[in-house]
Amino acid sequence: MPEEAPLTVPPAASAVVETALAAVREAGVAAPRIVIDGRSGAGKTTVARALAAAWPGACRLVSLDEFYPGWSGLREGSRIAAGLLAAHASGRTGRYRRWDWERGVWDAEGDPVDPAVPLVVEGCGALSVAAARHATASIWMDGDAGLRRERALARDGEGFEPFWDMWADQESAHIRREDPQALATTAITAC
Repeated sequence: MPEEAPLTVPPAASAVVETALAAVREAGVAAPRIVIDGRSGAGKTTVARALAAAWPGACRLVSLDEFYPGWSGLREGSRIAAGLLAAHASGRTGRYRRWDWERGVWDAEGDPVDPAVPLVVEGCGALSVAAARHATASIWMDGDAGLRRERALARDGEGFEPFWDMWADQESAHIRREDPQALATTAITAC
């Protein structure tokens, strides 16, 4: 996956960030867990980065892009995310290995996720039934398919274009299997 672009937060994303922060304050959890899911190009990463930047104090942001095992790995990424959230909720240090997109292999080291630090997990497939059990708040994001595609390809370039349909099929399968919009505490059409 390409490097992240500079953070520009549209008004709709700012409203989602404020809603998520309010939900966390209301829950009163010392180390809350926020899950942000949605189709590619809907604005998940923008909202997650804005949320982490607005967090009062330390906050860990984990993107499923770090550990999808390639372009056919949405379901595995979803499973890994649920495991990280379960470990965090039970007070255990979770770990995940990063996927090297260029070499197509897992790295040797595991990245720890400290259960004492608030956690934001974002990515297509992040919100599943298993993940929702451990989320303090959760967000589903979607939008116009053409605009999402345009945004995603502008962000990820030509490297994503040949995989767009395969990835969209995996998103659709995740939606049918898990119904993340129904699991979310907040749903938004961002584009």
